[in-house]
Amino acid sequence: MKIADFLKPDRWLESAGGPRYVQLRRRLFEGIETGVLLPNTSLPPERELAEITDLSRVTVRKAVQELVRDGVIEQRQGSGSFVREQVGRVEQTLSQLTSFTEDMTYRGMQTTSKWLERGIFEPSEEEVTVLGLAPKEQVARIYRLRTADGHPLALERAALPLDILPNPTEITTSLYAVLENAGRRPVRAEQKISAVNLGAREAGLLNVHEGAAGLSIVRISFLANSRVAELTRSIYRGDAYDFVAELRL
Repeated sequence: MKIADFLKPDRWLESAGGPRYVQLRRRLFEGIETGVLLPNTSLPPERELAEITDLSRVTVRKAVQELVRDGVIEQRQGSGSFVREQVGRVEQTLSQLTSFTEDMTYRGMQTTSKWLERGIFEPSEEEVTVLGLAPKEQVARIYRLRTADGHPLALERAALPLDILPNPTEITTSLYAVLENAGRRPVRAEQKISAVNLGAREAGLLNVHEGAAGLSIVRISFLANSRVAELTRSIYRGDAYDFVAELRL
């Protein structure tokens, strides 16, 4: 069905159906859900949508902005409004200490990394404190964009003492696989999860709009002897990840 026919007001607009912008937002979302509006296709211009729906441009603009806020539509400067390609949600348990690669492989997904930083650096004050580094000791640091089946899902920045990760360039896929082969894989971790709004750089890397919801995760991992082995700060897409914890009495 053509979008103009799908949006004809006699097909969906009701006098008792609530605010008109809400009804239009609902109809546009229905068009996306049913495939009338496919991913990466553009919406008609605001003026044309107003003519098709017999609504004011203010009403049309408000409906589209609601979908932009929900991450369903993205606005590209100079190009218009486009249907976002939706990423399937990943449900991640909080009861096991696993790597991103292990999580995605378990789900049958292919992982890749885009390296943003990898090497040996002067540590930050936080890294010195958390990792228990000696004066003038350096730190191994890796920072990368993690993707699954081609979809960017997370940004991970990990810092480790050099005696635990002497050569950060050795990491090509899974950090934990390399540590396990060396007998230095963490066995437990403490995590703090908080909600954030993504800044311009992070949003661009994760292919979402600036200000989109994200999950910030700070993980401190420990070896079997309780020594801190890793400090990781990660940003996950809020529209792609659900973290689940099992609670028992």
